[in-house]
Amino acid sequence: MSRGSVDYGHAFEHLVIQEIYAWLHYTHSEETLSYWRTYTGIEVDAVIGDARVAIEIKSAEEIQPRHLKGLKAFGEEHPDSRRMVVSLDKFNRRIGDIECVYVLDFFKMLWSGGI
Repeated sequence: MSRGSVDYGHAFEHLVIQEIYAWLHYTHSEETLSYWRTYTGIEVDAVIGDARVAIEIKSAEEIQPRHLKGLKAFGEEHPDSRRMVVSLDKFNRRIGDIECVYVLDFFKMLWSGGI
């Protein structure tokens, strides 16, 4: 499986989802883990709680504006949510009100209570 392939992207997404699930389980959280999708097919990969945190998972090494489409649509329905892109882009930053976080930094934030 090579970086940039569809299978690599699916495996990366699965890794992040499983880590969130493990965190929810081991912290005995009562929050749920779900996803969000519109009738037109726009989606967000992971939603924690009642729209508290929305996470788009991308195996890209550089986040582009096109990666933010689902989170922007989610924000229109849930303006108080925290929205994040978790990726292989090592440059943590904000694009508007969306956080772009490197995957290993996201795991540290998750397990230290920063999510």
